[in-house]
Amino acid sequence: MSRQPILLLGPNGQVGWELQRSLAVLGPVVAVDRHGARAPDGGEPLCGDLNDLEGLRRTVAALRPVAIVNAAAYTAVDQAEREPELAHRINADAPAVLAQAAADCGAWLVHYSTDYVFDGSGVQPWREDAATGPLNTYGRSKLAGEDAIRASGCRHLILRTQWVYGVRGGNFARTMLRLARERERLTVVDDQFGAPTGADLIADVTAHALHRLLTSGQGGGTYHLAAAGYTTWYGYACTLIEAARQRWPEAGWRVQTIDPVPSSAFPTPARRPLNARLDTARLQHTFGLYLPPWQQGVRRWVQALSTP
Repeated sequence: MSRQPILLLGPNGQVGWELQRSLAVLGPVVAVDRHGARAPDGGEPLCGDLNDLEGLRRTVAALRPVAIVNAAAYTAVDQAEREPELAHRINADAPAVLAQAAADCGAWLVHYSTDYVFDGSGVQPWREDAATGPLNTYGRSKLAGEDAIRASGCRHLILRTQWVYGVRGGNFARTMLRLARERERLTVVDDQFGAPTGADLIADVTAHALHRLLTSGQGGGTYHLAAAGYTTWYGYACTLIEAARQRWPEAGWRVQTIDPVPSSAFPTPARRPLNARLDTARLQHTFGLYLPPWQQGVRRWVQALSTP
């Protein structure tokens, strides 16, 4: 592999943390968070703040990486309704700058998007070429970022994923385990469908795909990446809590019942898509991958925790 560095943005998030591990086998990784980092050659400090567009340009120009992996984003879905300009700047303007900078130096740009680019209608899994129709500001900002990358002409890999959980940071899984120890009854949404997808799976697939791109130059484009199968948030919670009960039977679980409820039971500023199923056939075929069932990843995540 090339000794040119891979620039990783957002290294401390759920996916970014795993990418530090998975990308390491491809070459030197320069991980830069929003607080910046020292340049490997001792030059001008590197910028990883997606709100600093000029800083991003300078950083890519200085490093001339073989690939840019952007795992940073504005992900506060409900807050985006109150901060549309900031969400657009981070999720659309910053990827546009990274795409142009990648084009200028010939780097590959790997970028993560979301099932929220779709309107959630129907019951069929969404293919990459399906018509988009975001329901909220966050989804619109992510779609604008995708469009900017594709329009730039840079070599790119856009991975749309969903329902991400990992060993770092807050997520639905951690919230459910905490509530299961605090409350006797939980109510969980049962009319939104998708696949819980581990950050470790996303990172490993990314490394595999990027290796193919760097060695063959072929396979770029937009793909859907999610664990196999689908469930609802209710089904996810039931599987998760049962796995945790089996691992820690004496952990003081208070929950006695988990009740399914419609999305209308939890009004939110941002509308969520009901059908978030993603068709991953193109990704699996192009890169020769097998995506394991979502239940396998959730149970493994529970086993990896040191405490519930």
